Amino acid sequence: MSDLPAFEKARSFLFVPGHRPERFAKAQASGAHQIILDLEDAVAPADKLAARGHAVDWLSQGNQALVRINAPDTEWFGDDVCALAGMPDLAVVLPKADPSSVKALSAIAPQARIIALVETVAGVLQLAELARMPAVRRIAFGHLDFSADARIPGTGGVLDMVRFQIALHSRDGELAMPIDGVTVELTDEAIIAADVARARELGFGAKLCIHPKQVDVVNRGFAPSEAERDWAARVIAALEAAGGAAVQVDGKMVDKPMMTRAAAILADVA
Repeated sequence: MSDLPAFEKARSFLFVPGHRPERFAKAQASGAHQIILDLEDAVAPADKLAARGHAVDWLSQGNQALVRINAPDTEWFGDDVCALAGMPDLAVVLPKADPSSVKALSAIAPQARIIALVETVAGVLQLAELARMPAVRRIAFGHLDFSADARIPGTGGVLDMVRFQIALHSRDGELAMPIDGVTVELTDEAIIAADVARARELGFGAKLCIHPKQVDVVNRGFAPSEAERDWAARVIAALEAAGGAAVQVDGKMVDKPMMTRAAAILADVA
């Protein structure tokens, strides 16, 4: 997977159950930019120890993956972190993340790079601090768990105000664009694409996936389209020709902020 983008630039993150090691290589070959070996939600309590061992074995063989450990309020958290602490280039997905749990993880594995999976009210209310912690490299939104914790029945657009906050704090903390939560629909591409489009409009740059069939839709949805790239190239050319002054492109006024947006589109090669 060395030719795939680092997780700070990845668009698709595919979960694979940690107790199913026969699926690890298949997930790696799915087209997902990154895979996440899941020790948490996908694994029953009786299989937690085996899942941890399989994840350590996979990483010890030089394979690349992130690991979603168990939440800090569980009996498995400390053992998960200790088992992974010696892994080089360690990247961890931390569920129910907040500043205190990041500190707890970093105390055991100080080299770990963390995707903070925000899925509690406490995590959202502490986003400003969370986004500025050195170990945190990216924020993901666990909207299903957050909905339950916040006692909000809906999990779609009603939570966009939270997504907006995550995007703003990610930018303020100079983090990579955040990662949206899973779409429970596995095969309907239109539904998956609509979720991606909404997340992208809110400043997200990636999505968690729970099935290989979701990966291609997610990768395409977060990538600039050919039309966007064409627009960006014409905007930059027009503004450069005008010496940076405001100018019309496609009958619309564009100026310096549009050049910034256009440059970002052309630089997006993940």
